Amino acid sequence: VQLQASGGGLVQAGGSLRLSCAASGSAFINIMGWFRQTPGKQRELVARSTRGGSADYSESVKGRFTISRDGAQNTVSLQMNSLKPEDTAVYYCWAWVPVSPSNIWGQGTLVTVSS
Repeated sequence: VQLQASGGGLVQAGGSLRLSCAASGSAFINIMGWFRQTPGKQRELVARSTRGGSADYSESVKGRFTISRDGAQNTVSLQMNSLKPEDTAVYYCWAWVPVSPSNIWGQGTLVTVSS
């Protein structure tokens, strides 16, 4: 499985961006989601969605970000609204599959929120 992410960029505080990610390959993907990372910090979970559409979010993005998943197409999107400068990070698409290696990562996409 390979993940291809797109949609990062520069936006002013209060603005919106949408990230998208598509998986190629024939593996059964249980969970897809997004992590983010800033320099000197650990990668953190932003949001994830099961194949059935159940989602959870980090506290810092609840109410502002929405994850959507197409289980049949193995795609996942992250709609980010009311962006804040602290949302600035490299965002990584992620998938979990029931065979090793279970954690699959896409290339990062940079989101920069200016104040």
